[in-house]
Amino acid sequence: MINLFPRTSAVAQACTRRQWMRMSAAGMAGVAQLLGSQALRANSPTGAGTAKRCIQIFLCGGPSQPDLWDMKPEAPDGVRSEFKPIQTTVPGIQFGELIPQVAQHADKLAIIRSMTHTNNDHNGAIAHALLGQLPAIPGQVYVARNDHPAIGGILHKLLGDCGSLPAWVVLPRVFTTLAPPHKGQTGGFLGPGYDPLAFDKPPLGSLTDAPLKIGSLELPEGVTTNRFSARRTLNQSLGAPVEGASTTRAEELYERAYGLIGARTRSTFDLEQETPQTRDRYGRNEYGQSLLMARRLVESGVRFVNVFWTFFDTKGCQFNLWDNHGVPNDVCGIDGQLTGRQQLTHQYCTPSFDRSFSALLEDMTDRGLLEDTLVVVGGEFGRTPKINKTAGRDHWAPCYSQLFAGGGVRGGTVYGASDAQGAYVKDSPVTPDDAAATVLHAFGIDPDAAVPDTAGRPVRVTTGQPVTALF
Repeated sequence: MINLFPRTSAVAQACTRRQWMRMSAAGMAGVAQLLGSQALRANSPTGAGTAKRCIQIFLCGGPSQPDLWDMKPEAPDGVRSEFKPIQTTVPGIQFGELIPQVAQHADKLAIIRSMTHTNNDHNGAIAHALLGQLPAIPGQVYVARNDHPAIGGILHKLLGDCGSLPAWVVLPRVFTTLAPPHKGQTGGFLGPGYDPLAFDKPPLGSLTDAPLKIGSLELPEGVTTNRFSARRTLNQSLGAPVEGASTTRAEELYERAYGLIGARTRSTFDLEQETPQTRDRYGRNEYGQSLLMARRLVESGVRFVNVFWTFFDTKGCQFNLWDNHGVPNDVCGIDGQLTGRQQLTHQYCTPSFDRSFSALLEDMTDRGLLEDTLVVVGGEFGRTPKINKTAGRDHWAPCYSQLFAGGGVRGGTVYGASDAQGAYVKDSPVTPDDAAATVLHAFGIDPDAAVPDTAGRPVRVTTGQPVTALF
């Protein structure tokens, strides 16, 4: 890593200004590797988008659509949810009783009830969902530099930088199921300059107030804000005696680095700037605080934010909160109050989501952000229509649901439908590829748009078709 705060050496003191700059040129490639080079934008067809920013909330493990937003109250025993349907703010749309606060915001939501694909395995389905298309080599689900870029990287490439702020941020951590990160979380073949900015890892599944910090944005020990400003002024006074594209680019990279470390940008990542009441409203756990951080980021100008709602850890046992298969016997509990994974999901995960997601929708509406900020909620698949012998539901990719809000989306609507038992798509199937194309469409990016691969050849940004009826 290039040190932006080097001590003055005897060699540097002995050099002339021009010699020092020429010597520095040797390190410019390292700076580019650190911050990423900005290649020429592809000549891609784009239109007028309805969204300027996006928060994508990924409920890892597969939320149970028969218990949340595609209930089947007329289904037979063994399929019908044990939870009661409740009315939402939209006549004719019912949610499960587990999410009463979200139900009060149904008028802001477009619910796709016809999501579908064929992979009931977590790893393959996650890679497909996050990447927005199937991996080039089936079975290879973990990140590689030659991957197709994910949505955040595509948007960065086609729409450019976001000033001193990163274009793409991941919260509260890069997603992994205790293995290498899954595909769909990098800029892929576009290069590291299009990867997201990731936070330092907070305690896994913390029930308490999560730190959510980025150590790389902190000033080095002993370097005050005034000292940092003085060094920046000194660097600017040196000028650039050698003209050329590489020198200009290096100066741009330095300015981006300085801007990222600057007090104003660092303040964006500081949750202490929020009132205690607001932080309480979102929920004092890492996922609630992550949604609050996501709101702060898009409000400041970050274009794309991933929030991965993944694991909860209690007494040394780790659970994927949304992977609700049901457990008949006692398992690790919170203060002895929980007696199974079904209860774990329903007593911690769903109430927490109900509080924090409703807070996000309410907060963004009040701040005028929802109109041009797309919010997407979903998992890699859903749950089986049939309740299993341990009172849970298993993996089910043939038919599940996904939510869209804001960014030009028509709220209070339902797109597509499942059959009478929620087993298969009845009409208007939507694949993960189509969902990704829909996000790009919201930004005005045509599905035929292209980005260059490492050889400069144009590669289509998506293999799907946008669901334009949502807008």
